[in-house]
Amino acid sequence: MKWRLSVIQATFIIFTLGIALRLGYWQVVKAADLAAEAAWQRQSFLEIPSPRGSILSSDGFPLVTNQEAYLLYINPRQFIFSEKLSRLLPASPSARLSNIPPNLGWYLIARHISASIRDQIQSLRLAGVGFEPDSSRLYPEASSSAHLLGFVGQDSAGNPQGYFGLEGYYNRQLVGVSGKLVQEKDALNRPILIGVQDYLPPQPGSILTTSINRALQFISYQKLAAALTRYGAVSGTVTIMEPSTGRILAMVSLPNYDPSLFSQASPELYKNPIISDSFEPGSTFKTLVMAAALDAQAVQPDTVCDICAGPVSVSDYVVKTWNDKYYPKSIMNEVIQHSDNVGMVFVGRRLGKHKLISYLKKFGLGQPTGVDLQEESSPQIRPESTWVDIDLATASFGQGIAVTPLQMLRAVSAIANRGLMPKPKVVDKINDKIIPPSPPARVISQSAALQMTLMMVNAVDSGEAKWAKPKGFSIAGKTGTAQIPVSGHYDADKTIASFVGFAPADQPKFAMLVTLREPKSSPWGSETAAPLWFDIAKEIFRLLK
Repeated sequence: MKWRLSVIQATFIIFTLGIALRLGYWQVVKAADLAAEAAWQRQSFLEIPSPRGSILSSDGFPLVTNQEAYLLYINPRQFIFSEKLSRLLPASPSARLSNIPPNLGWYLIARHISASIRDQIQSLRLAGVGFEPDSSRLYPEASSSAHLLGFVGQDSAGNPQGYFGLEGYYNRQLVGVSGKLVQEKDALNRPILIGVQDYLPPQPGSILTTSINRALQFISYQKLAAALTRYGAVSGTVTIMEPSTGRILAMVSLPNYDPSLFSQASPELYKNPIISDSFEPGSTFKTLVMAAALDAQAVQPDTVCDICAGPVSVSDYVVKTWNDKYYPKSIMNEVIQHSDNVGMVFVGRRLGKHKLISYLKKFGLGQPTGVDLQEESSPQIRPESTWVDIDLATASFGQGIAVTPLQMLRAVSAIANRGLMPKPKVVDKINDKIIPPSPPARVISQSAALQMTLMMVNAVDSGEAKWAKPKGFSIAGKTGTAQIPVSGHYDADKTIASFVGFAPADQPKFAMLVTLREPKSSPWGSETAAPLWFDIAKEIFRLLK
């Protein structure tokens, strides 16, 4: 009998201890979770999106700003599915209408509802439908800056997310911090009007002030669009940079898209060709090779080319001039003036592949420029061990090697800037914080840069594009015409025409590169890209007086 009482007593003690431990678990360990659940049951939590920061041109005009819009919320305890509402919403939010968990409070269905759509929804007089102020992106300059700016879409959670360009690169600064509204609710999940409210206001995103000259951006867009039509080109780019600082003054690529309607455009158009597409630069590249040879003292401006009397054999290949004209005993200045491929083979041999590759890397080729735009890429320079004689020969006149337009412009800007290469940048200020230019890197000597500048001035004044040069201005530049590689060979009927240069030659205020892909009227850069460059330059001279 005594042992039975002991068992009962022990069982009671264990049972009591278990209850105490369980109570301790709920009161101590799970206290925070229980408090949160209780708060959720008696409170409604509403996230208030922050206004996204604006993006301004250098004169303070909005390239991107916000316009009135609304958030659409549904209370599943009151809402009855409506086909009419579904038809007013985009495809994705409309699909969510019939799949809302019934135990939720107010549930966010759609963002960026326009005022007109809001009015149409309100006219339906549906129960359990509510709105809160929101904003959507507005692009006052339409699509003229699409590739530069990027667009705002949604991430996997349905939150606003910047993609490409400035919107993507500076998304963290632009997005701001969301606010919150906490309100008591009754047993039926309805807000209590006299209930306690806690309001945390949203913090707007940062304002970006760019280096973009709004007038130059629009002029470049207009001139490029007209050139594509005039010359029958498939696509084209215009990039204008301040060579002393790397500040981008204008950046336009066509064809483009409307950032406010990005979902209606082909995703192939989203990437900015100026920073993501590579091309063989052709004769514009001769400026870099000659500058390297001058800096290495492999040649002097008056060095005589001893192979320029005719075509030159390289391994199993024959290199000719672009027009089958030859200039025996040409000096280096004339090699650039005549855009002589044979003369550049001479220069390449004098320099050698090791030094050439070393200088190309100094000019920033083979790696991204570091510009503050999302989705920049860079073609690689093949390892020196894989180069053969023909590679050195073709690279010397800009074939068989690839660059992005921005890489090419940056490299030439080093010549304009007396041998110092800038780092490209678009944003000058974040709110009131000034973003200074990065220190430039020495690529070639000042004397080599000045010698190359004089050669480029002579190329403009006496070369094949002299007919298009505006009078009264000192311009340093070089044309380029490169065949496009297709399936392991070059298509003779398809070229990329380009012109790169800077002005005024003695104290450059701007450097500019224009490219035209597959112009139909003429394949030559001197007859297509050069006139476009000079046409835009005349407007720059007028604006930058």
